Amino acid sequence: MLAAITLLLLFQLVGEAISMFFALPVPGPVIGMALLFAALAWRGGPSIELRETAQNLLQHLSLLFVPAGVGIMLHWQRLSEEWQPLLVALVASTFITISI
Repeated sequence: MLAAITLLLLFQLVGEAISMFFALPVPGPVIGMALLFAALAWRGGPSIELRETAQNLLQHLSLLFVPAGVGIMLHWQRLSEEWQPLLVALVASTFITISI
């Protein structure tokens, strides 16, 4: 399991380095995920250990939303004051993403 997590973090680190070095507008983890996908496609798929580790991470994915919820509760006053521009940005970006 430790080797699989190390592999995942290594690909994320490489993606971050590429994103920063070339000043790309794409986040590093996205580049790392694309590189991981390419490596796994080239190898013929993930190993059993990587598959099990990824499955365990996905089972606990909901825990990653806790910090976002805490941030919303912490900045509730500001969100209530600026809800209109946030709503416009959210709706506009959703429609732009769907239309592309």
